[in-house]
Amino acid sequence: MIDYLDAFYSGLLNILPLTDHGTDAFIALLLGVAIGFVVGILPGLGGAVTLALMLPFTFGMDPTQAFAFLLGANAVTATTGDITSVLFGVPGEGISAATIVDGHPMAKNGEAGRALGAALMSSLVGAIFGALMLAIAIPIIRPLVLLIASPEFFMLAILGITFVAALSGGNMFKGLTIGGFGLGLAMIGLDPIQGIPRYTLEPILGQKESLFLWDGINFVAITVGLFAIPEIIDLGVKGTGIAERASDKLGGVTEGVKDTFRHWALVLRCSALGAYIGILPGLGGGPAQWMAYAHAVQSTEDKSRFGKGAVEGVLGPGAANNSKEGGSLIPTIAFGIPGSLSMAVLLGAFIIQGLVPGPNMLDPNLPVRPDAAALGEFVPTGLELTFSFVWVLIISNIITVAVAFLFLGQLARITEVRGALIIPFILLLVYLGGFTVANRPQDLALVIVFGVLGWLMVKYDWPRPPMLLGLVLGRLAENRLFISTQIHGDFGWIDRPGVIIIGMIILVSLFYPSWQERRQRRRLGNRSEERRVGKGGRSRWSP
Repeated sequence: MIDYLDAFYSGLLNILPLTDHGTDAFIALLLGVAIGFVVGILPGLGGAVTLALMLPFTFGMDPTQAFAFLLGANAVTATTGDITSVLFGVPGEGISAATIVDGHPMAKNGEAGRALGAALMSSLVGAIFGALMLAIAIPIIRPLVLLIASPEFFMLAILGITFVAALSGGNMFKGLTIGGFGLGLAMIGLDPIQGIPRYTLEPILGQKESLFLWDGINFVAITVGLFAIPEIIDLGVKGTGIAERASDKLGGVTEGVKDTFRHWALVLRCSALGAYIGILPGLGGGPAQWMAYAHAVQSTEDKSRFGKGAVEGVLGPGAANNSKEGGSLIPTIAFGIPGSLSMAVLLGAFIIQGLVPGPNMLDPNLPVRPDAAALGEFVPTGLELTFSFVWVLIISNIITVAVAFLFLGQLARITEVRGALIIPFILLLVYLGGFTVANRPQDLALVIVFGVLGWLMVKYDWPRPPMLLGLVLGRLAENRLFISTQIHGDFGWIDRPGVIIIGMIILVSLFYPSWQERRQRRRLGNRSEERRVGKGGRSRWSP
């Protein structure tokens, strides 16, 4: 235990500007944070692309400095991505899409400052929670990860799909229909089992033109189209600013921070959900944010507020987005199994530094590079380097949120700028979001197609989030079901303890909303009955 505490303390000293090597690592961290700050605000690039572009710059750095640089950039992209999502309805990150659902309506209601304050503070809480989860999980991670196999992955995907009920805006038929459409979109591309193109529209587009669909539908292009294009049309029609009433400015920012602590239980639950999903390889930030959003809806009695500017709909995804970063580092460090796409790129940094994920990264006495120590270079032990990851996540998010709060008042005022001036800038963000993910002009066509679809859905009151949830989880469910049936037989995997537990949670999530609704109706009925009796009237059940 003493070795762990000593390594935890040394990991902090190794990235603070108290020694020569600590100063170098801290400067690298600040540079990474600055890059991640900008990348998070600009749609389309994403943390994984940024890490890939930054890898060559880590040659010549020591391990602590290299990972401070890379993790500092990756850790803050989800945080600053919420800023673009709230202000313009364009996801700064693909994993910030859920923040749009209630964050942008809050901006339109003049509560941009409150939404940004809530998003940033919940992101900070989530990041710290995820980092602490990484620190705590180090001694117990192996049995936790090995407990999850393909059958449990499949059941977790089904659990996420059942959250369509919570995202349906009170109309289950519409929610299930749109969720099913999202599942259908997830099937576009190469069949993961047989490698045969499915639903790639070759008879319509032609063989050459349909090749871009072989990789599947671009999630960011769909998100930008569904949420940004209708807002641009709305702005053009209104001729006003984004905010339909006076912006709350700095007072609202303080209110958003207070909201984080008013709903502390929700923030912690969503942080735990995000961290656990981050641990599971292959899930990533998309399912984490939508499951957190769905949980926020399910755990609130008045569900009618969601989609119209409920602050809980900002707090849940904000916390989960950032806590999953700490969670995804756990299998990456312990087993060399990347918990997300960003972590897969980060494994390249391990190779560059000559490090091997696994037991060596958890050893409090073994230097990560004995050869470098022989040359007189500073080299931490494996456990010290791992704990420095924890501190990088915490410090980089504290710096990012502190810097963002300095400018939130000015950012909130952007929502008051006349639409004719702001639309060209939003169109630039739409272009970046649609094109830069894969550098394909066809994705811009997808943005337009789904933009028209999104406008029609808004006009006729159809919920948009279930489509994205189905798209995110559809292919994951298909892959894991195939692997489960191949290994365990058609139904041989159903009696696994993890499958049974998750199945029970699915049943609860399906029936709990209707039970809660009946209980609320009964409570309202009892109150109205008490009022009639209290006014001296006779109840119709009185003799």
